[in-house]
Amino acid sequence: MASNSTYLAADGFAAPRLFSQGVSYTYDDVIFLPAYIGFPADAVDLSTRLSRRIPLSIPCVASPMDTVSESAMAAAMASLGAAAVVHCNTDPHAQAAIVRAAKSRRLPFVSSVPFFSPYSAPTLNDFAGSEYALVTERGDSLSRLVGVAVAADAVSREVPVSISEYMRPTPRSASAAFDFEEAATFLADEGLDYAPLVSDDGEVVDLITAKDVERIRSYPKLGKPSLGANGKFVVAASIGTREDDKGRLEQLVKAGANAIVIDSSQGNSIYQLDMIKFAKKMYPEVDLIGGNVVTIAQAQNLIQAGVDGLRVGMGSGSICTTQEVCAVGRGQATAVYKVSSYAKDHNVPVIADGGISNSGHIVKALSLGASTVMMGSFLAGSHEAPGTYEYKDGLRVKKYRGMGSLEAMTKGSDARYLGDTLKLKVAQGVVGAVADKGSVLRFIPYTMQAVKQGLQDLGADSLQSAHDLLRSETLRLEVRTGAAQAEGGIHGLESYVKKAF
Repeated sequence: MASNSTYLAADGFAAPRLFSQGVSYTYDDVIFLPAYIGFPADAVDLSTRLSRRIPLSIPCVASPMDTVSESAMAAAMASLGAAAVVHCNTDPHAQAAIVRAAKSRRLPFVSSVPFFSPYSAPTLNDFAGSEYALVTERGDSLSRLVGVAVAADAVSREVPVSISEYMRPTPRSASAAFDFEEAATFLADEGLDYAPLVSDDGEVVDLITAKDVERIRSYPKLGKPSLGANGKFVVAASIGTREDDKGRLEQLVKAGANAIVIDSSQGNSIYQLDMIKFAKKMYPEVDLIGGNVVTIAQAQNLIQAGVDGLRVGMGSGSICTTQEVCAVGRGQATAVYKVSSYAKDHNVPVIADGGISNSGHIVKALSLGASTVMMGSFLAGSHEAPGTYEYKDGLRVKKYRGMGSLEAMTKGSDARYLGDTLKLKVAQGVVGAVADKGSVLRFIPYTMQAVKQGLQDLGADSLQSAHDLLRSETLRLEVRTGAAQAEGGIHGLESYVKKAF
């Protein structure tokens, strides 16, 4: 009679065997077999690392794309215990300003409230949809606050008049160092509908309102935020590999970026290796994340050059066409497993970048060795993503574009694809639109709860436990046929409404 261990060994495959067959697997191609559950889902610990020296409470990273990550996304993600990488598809000064704006607060949002001088005569359009405006001596955040204007008061004027005629006296200001609960308590104790947020050095950072408090309290409770050693939000930023990116790097470090991501579709290049060496020499205190890579050979070169983290993925994003255009890349499940198997021996965390469409993909990426997942389309369309909503066929959407699209390349992202010096530009991405997802402050906590339940099904009570089970070959996998994939999704219904939470 066969022993229990014989039956166990015959059930599914261990990862080394599955991923050594010369087949490139995506997340949907593979499935984990369930294990024994001996703990509640809420006991699962999702804490992890973005890079060697930067801890996170949850394994989520917002991609450095100009339709995903600017100050609002960076503040929201950090408040959730995650992180965002501010894109570099803008001039260095503007990028550094985005980093400073996110790090200047402890609140989970950026209101984009406009600033006016007392002598300006704004119309309702100038309020840009904001209910309030801050009035300072020079109309910027660095000059003295003199009042607050209400958009409704501007509407009541038949013709634009000086804002000084209807601005309201400055209420007592709240400290920009307040976290959400402290700011909410301040408004309640002072009996205020709104309060400016002012830093210790006098900079007017933002405005918080009672409506903001009510909105955020309607979301799941905020967890442990991502904070640096100075108590400010963790914010990462991206750079390219060209000579002028050295100046960009200097500005981002001065702005307080906690990690620098070298943004390239193919990271195994002389250009990236030279930039890694320069950055590590000039700013050894800042963690440096290299990529993108999909093979052990690529990872080996970047690790030897000194990176503190690796982005893994090439052509797996929903708006990326690199595999189609250039015939290079790798299925994301295979890429994450192969690279993380090597990187773990060098204490280099892996960021699984691309291919994330649902919580199951996140579970697979993490269980295959990644420390975090980087998301673009998953976060695009949210309230915190850059851009304005519009309606398309009755659906509320926001623009989402690949950094390899011709539209993005015209702003400078062609350097990411080493195409900035070429006369002919060839797109490696597309421009599209994604539906309104609401706030990341709402849907990311629900997504993380689903991830906890997935890890619970695998018998892993933490990400480290999942990695240990993978390396010990306790986790078992199988390849799914097309029919199995169809069966694993919604099927056989005339119609349905899909709601995750």
